[in-house]
Amino acid sequence: MTVAVVGGGIIGLSIAWRLVSRGADVTIFDDGVDGAWNVAAGMLAPGGEAAFETPALVGLMKASAERWPSFASSLGVDVGYDEAGTLGLAVTADDVASASREWSTPPLRPSELRELEPALSPRVRAGVYLPADRQVDPRLVVAALRDRLADRIVAKRVSTLDEVDATTIVVAAGCGTAALTGLPVRPVKGQVLRLRGEPGLIRHVLEATVDGRSVYIVPRADGEIVVGATQEERSDWTVTAGGVYDLLRAAVELVPDLAECALAETLVGHRPGTPDNAPLLGVLREGVLVAAGHFRNGVLLAPVTADLIADLALGGPADPMLDDFAPGRFA
Repeated sequence: MTVAVVGGGIIGLSIAWRLVSRGADVTIFDDGVDGAWNVAAGMLAPGGEAAFETPALVGLMKASAERWPSFASSLGVDVGYDEAGTLGLAVTADDVASASREWSTPPLRPSELRELEPALSPRVRAGVYLPADRQVDPRLVVAALRDRLADRIVAKRVSTLDEVDATTIVVAAGCGTAALTGLPVRPVKGQVLRLRGEPGLIRHVLEATVDGRSVYIVPRADGEIVVGATQEERSDWTVTAGGVYDLLRAAVELVPDLAECALAETLVGHRPGTPDNAPLLGVLREGVLVAAGHFRNGVLLAPVTADLIADLALGGPADPMLDDFAPGRFA
C-alpha cells in the first residue's frame, strides 16, 4: 500500500510521520510555500477557544492537546514544548467586562498578576491564570518532521490529483486544498510580529484585550517574542502599517518593556478557513482523504489529525470524532 500526502506543512507532515511510524510507504509532495504554521505562535490552549467553537471542535482540540506531550517527545529533539501556562488579561473596565464572560475561574487582582508576570503594565486591571495551557514552536516542529521524513519529501507543486499515483491520497494542502478538491477553503489573512528581547522578559503566554483589541504575546526560551495576530478576510501578502501599529500598540500597552525589543520580523500568513471555521477531516471519495481547513487551530490539532487520518489511510474504521468534520458537509 502506498500513501501520497499532498502538502508539506505541519498537518501533512504530522500525518506522514504517523503513517511512517506504522510502516506505510509514504511520499510527501511539498510545493515549497510555507503555510500558516510558519507564522503561527504555537499556543496549545483548547480551553481558551471554547467560547468561540462548537462542542465537537472543542472536544477535538482537547483530545489533541492531550496527545501533544507524547507527539513532541516522539520527535526526539527540543521543539519548544513549554508548560508555563497562559495569563488571560484585561486592561480597561470595558475590557474586563468583555473578557470576564469567557473566563472560567475567578479573576486575580493586579498585584497577583504581577507576581506571576512582573513585566506587566500597571494598567492591567484583572486576569486569570490558566496553568494547563501549553505552547510549542511550530517552526521547530516542522524542521524536526522534515528532518525525519527528508527521504520521502518530493519538491513538487501538485496541480491536479490525477498527477498523483498512490493507493491512497491525503490532501493536506491548507488554502491550496480548494483548487485540488473544490472544497470551500478560503485564506484568512493574519499579520504577526516577531520581536527579539532578553530571555525571561516574559514568563507566560499572554492573551489579552487591550482597549478593545485582542492580542497575544508568546515568549520563546531564546528571547524571541511572537505578537499576533490580525484577522482579515483578505488574501494579499501585504504587511500594513496599520496592522503593525495595532499589534505593537496593544503589546506595549500590556508590557511596556517590549518597546525596547528589536523588531525582527513582520509576517503575513493565511489561515485556511471553512464556512463554519471547523476542519475538513475524512473521506472525500474512494482513495482520497482530506485533512484541511484547520483555520487558527492547525498546530494544536496536528497530533489528533495525524492519528485519525492515518487510521483511515491504513484501512481502519472512521473514529466517531470525525463525524462532525466530514469533507462533504457543505455539498
